Amino acid sequence: MPEIRNYTLNFGPQHPSAHGVLRLVLELDGETVERADPHIGLLHRATEKLAESKPYNQSIPYMDRLDYISMMCNEHGYVLALEKMLGIAAPERAQYIRVMFDEITRVLNHVFWLGAHALDIGAMTVFLYAFREREDLMDVYEAVSGARLHAAYYRPGGVYRDLPDSMAKYEASKWHSQKEVDRLNENRQGSLLDFIEDFTRRFPTYIDEYETLLTDNRIWKQRTVGIGVVSPERALQMGFTGPMLRGSGIEWDLRKKQPYAVYDKVDFDIPVGTNGDCYDRYLVRVEEMRQSNRIIKQCVDWLRNNPGPVMLDDHKHVPPKREEMKGNMESLIHHFKLFTEGYSLPEGEVYTAVEHPKGEFGIYLVSDGANKPYRLKIRSPGFAHLASLDEMTRGHMIADVVAIIGTQDIVFGEIDR
Repeated sequence: MPEIRNYTLNFGPQHPSAHGVLRLVLELDGETVERADPHIGLLHRATEKLAESKPYNQSIPYMDRLDYISMMCNEHGYVLALEKMLGIAAPERAQYIRVMFDEITRVLNHVFWLGAHALDIGAMTVFLYAFREREDLMDVYEAVSGARLHAAYYRPGGVYRDLPDSMAKYEASKWHSQKEVDRLNENRQGSLLDFIEDFTRRFPTYIDEYETLLTDNRIWKQRTVGIGVVSPERALQMGFTGPMLRGSGIEWDLRKKQPYAVYDKVDFDIPVGTNGDCYDRYLVRVEEMRQSNRIIKQCVDWLRNNPGPVMLDDHKHVPPKREEMKGNMESLIHHFKLFTEGYSLPEGEVYTAVEHPKGEFGIYLVSDGANKPYRLKIRSPGFAHLASLDEMTRGHMIADVVAIIGTQDIVFGEIDR
């Protein structure tokens, strides 16, 4: 019988589920993991340090690039910190738009996670299904901000602009016939709200399709049930938040426990797991998509019936409208001052947190009274989850490491911040 040898294996840094920048050193006994040592820092982009050299408003687009699958949720955390320090609040319509886009972002994150996680474990079809839905929601991002990924849509005092009255339409080309284009444009005839409402009607059946492919699939359950089990007590000790914590059975969600924006005015439930394994975390995220759909519906109904401003009318913090700036000297001065110097925050410190799709995303900001932060510290959810990788993989096989990395939903932009 051949002798079983111990190996040290470099798992990465090219591994696709870690976006190419996790170097995981595995100590193996045959094919069983005895120790996993995650090495981070291969993507250092120094976001926190860069923020110290820029006026506050110029750091908003950096937030999108932290977790590039949960863009607007990152912006929300940062913008809330600035608003708290400035003592201002966005108009109610802007708050509803933010909540709607937070939930659209949660759906975007979870369908991407589901597609990539399933692909890692060996299910190809789900990936193609998930990206079909992402395409619609990316179009929604593009409609409000002009960008499909890095939106920079939230601003201190509200959002960049109100929701557009029309959706971009497909055009006939050598790849798409006129008949096919007409079919694709059926739900794009009205406003953006009409398009989003149509999506919320269709989306539950799409989630049913994902569940038909996976939830009772024997291979999927063999690969996820009992894998990477974390007890509720241990999940709390290791600083888990979001679906990782709720999958272990702890009902903690900042949207309910510490409501911000208008989350106290919308109706939704918090899904909770029982076993704390990969399968439970999958079920929690799938149910979260259904709950997000409920919230988006409620926001669409409210926004239809309540027109109003989406930005504060305070030119010390919010730039004047372009036509005002072109025709009014006072507005031109405000515009010039805001975009060259920005605004100063009062001395002090603040911490704000939002329920990001991956967990608690917090911004700790220290101001010395200048127009740029003295210190910016980002509390990213993925960092605490990655720290548990050694404990979660110990005793499992190499193939299970892939499932555990997938279930953690890691994005390195926020870990190597």
